[in-house]
Amino acid sequence: MLRATSHFKEEHKKKKSSRLTLVVAEEIKTYVFANKLVPGDRLPNENELIEKFQMSKSTIREATRILEAQGLIKTRTGPGGGCFVHEVSENRTIALLTNYFYFKNMSIREIYQLRKVLEPEVSSELSGELNLKQIQELKTILNKYSDPPKSEEEEKSYHYNALQFHAKLAEFSKNELLKFIIKFMAKLLSEVTIDRRLFEPSNHELWQKGRNYQIKLIKALQKGEKEKTYKIMYNHMCFAEKLMAKQETLVGKKFVSFE
Repeated sequence: MLRATSHFKEEHKKKKSSRLTLVVAEEIKTYVFANKLVPGDRLPNENELIEKFQMSKSTIREATRILEAQGLIKTRTGPGGGCFVHEVSENRTIALLTNYFYFKNMSIREIYQLRKVLEPEVSSELSGELNLKQIQELKTILNKYSDPPKSEEEEKSYHYNALQFHAKLAEFSKNELLKFIIKFMAKLLSEVTIDRRLFEPSNHELWQKGRNYQIKLIKALQKGEKEKTYKIMYNHMCFAEKLMAKQETLVGKKFVSFE
């Protein structure tokens, strides 16, 4: 009984210490925001952090390790070293989120439920606002799948590039949140397509009509026809959802038949 009680106290102590470390990590983040520190700025040194937060050296070190694991600070050793504010990259954030949803078994309809709301909105916002260089970037991606796919590998590549078209369009948005979510969804859908092999069987209609929608979209974007741009993108999303969901069903049936 004495050993069990001792073990319980030890576990309770560890949990309390863990919670305290998380609190300190949040306090450091608050300090960064309150002092308007930017990526590359140095945090107070270890002794100063100990003094400021009235915490032990081990708690401060563990808190900075947590923030470094989250990508919010970077630790450098040697002369001129210390803890520095670090900006989490977009690619890393998208990769982490994609990994999280990898185990959620997202359906095509769930992904497109959000795409149908956000992508027409961004397209309308950008209508008449893109310069010639930006339009050309979209056309360059479009040209990567100008001919019907001739192989499974090419079919997979076409799916990827078609989604890159949407990610690139979102990149031009001034709304950082919308931009990020749409680029994340393009990455997530790309992963789902590859992992579940939704590019099999080959779907000529998806390639041809999907590309035609994108050609019409570019023209409407250039002319600044906001309502038309919104409608084209919405119809494009509805069409893609229908055919991708069909691909999902066909692939699912194929796997069931092998069991």
